[in-house]
Amino acid sequence: MTTTFATFQSLTRNMTRTLALKAAEPSVALETKYFLANIPKIKTIDAFLKNTRVFNYAMNAFGLGDMAYAKGYMRKVLTEGIVEPKSFANRLNDERFTAFAKAFNFESYGPLTTSRPAAQKDVVDAYIRQTLEVDAGAENEGVRLALYFQREAPKVKSAYGLLADPALWKVLKTVYGFPTAMASADIEKQASAVTQRLKLADLQDPTKLDRLIRRFTARWDADQGVASPTLALFRTSGVGTGTGMALLNLKYGG
Repeated sequence: MTTTFATFQSLTRNMTRTLALKAAEPSVALETKYFLANIPKIKTIDAFLKNTRVFNYAMNAFGLGDMAYAKGYMRKVLTEGIVEPKSFANRLNDERFTAFAKAFNFESYGPLTTSRPAAQKDVVDAYIRQTLEVDAGAENEGVRLALYFQREAPKVKSAYGLLADPALWKVLKTVYGFPTAMASADIEKQASAVTQRLKLADLQDPTKLDRLIRRFTARWDADQGVASPTLALFRTSGVGTGTGMALLNLKYGG
């Protein structure tokens, strides 16, 4: 059986080619063609929300496909924009919404919004990458998590950003063996536990990021009952029983 890391590596060894192949798939190419043909015609938030096919494409590009039904919610995101620090999108504390509002920044650009590369090429690129990750996840969730971690982890600026993102947190939880009960601890202590194990600067180092992904995929396969030749390399690097018990007691000030 192919390991999670082997599949991940086969996709990322030449990411440009991988993404080009995904973009050329008939279903992807068809939706992209429709999006690019119609997005320039849209000049208002109302028109954007009304064209369900275009709107859904955009939502999927930002990993918000499961929220595509919530048009009233997204109208508020778009209407308030991101300029005001207390705008709805900024208060959500979820980068996906602020990125969406930035790409479709009707607040600042009005009818010119959809003529900008941010609302066309950048959205298409994001859609193709998202589709690649979703399709990979249909075969192996670990591959999707590894691809997502590779893409998003370098953008994180604090331990709180890692804790707030369920997918990033799932990767770290797998790597370091953080107990599920850790979620009930004070958020400051959770963040402290993360920074004790991980230097955030390592996420911006491609070599160290790759090593972290290798560790994740090895442990993921072990959890799934798949033999991984790399797991033995990391057996001394995880969270031991004593550390795990200490983390369980974080909420009590231990």
